[in-house]
Amino acid sequence: MAHTPITATPTIVVAIGRQAQQFHAVVTTAPPPLDAPATLTLYDATLADVSGLAASPPVLHQERADARARLVLVEATEFAWQRARWREAHHLFTPADPVLVSLNTLQRWLWYRLRAGGDAGPAAPSGTEAQATVQLTN
Repeated sequence: MAHTPITATPTIVVAIGRQAQQFHAVVTTAPPPLDAPATLTLYDATLADVSGLAASPPVLHQERADARARLVLVEATEFAWQRARWREAHHLFTPADPVLVSLNTLQRWLWYRLRAGGDAGPAAPSGTEAQATVQLTN
């Protein structure tokens, strides 16, 4: 089985306070329960829709076109583990296209996700401030 090099994925660094984490953008058909703790869904739709964001879109058969797929950010230290877990369960794991999933796209979807809250985690306690810096790296 060929391994996807980490350097082939669009990468974004998210800094909150003095902590910075690097994330890689990938397309997957895996359901959220198979996600690593820091994996974050940016976009969830049908495979027919999401596959267009992949660097190498998969061949779609009619029966798979309506399956769920996601554009996700995988934290760099969890990348190899996440790839192995999803592939072991026979789910798609492919790098996002660095042109279509550009800095602007990642920033827009990440900010939308952070503002939406939901299952993204608890809000910061009142009286605290967090400053986030997002940048695309090669």
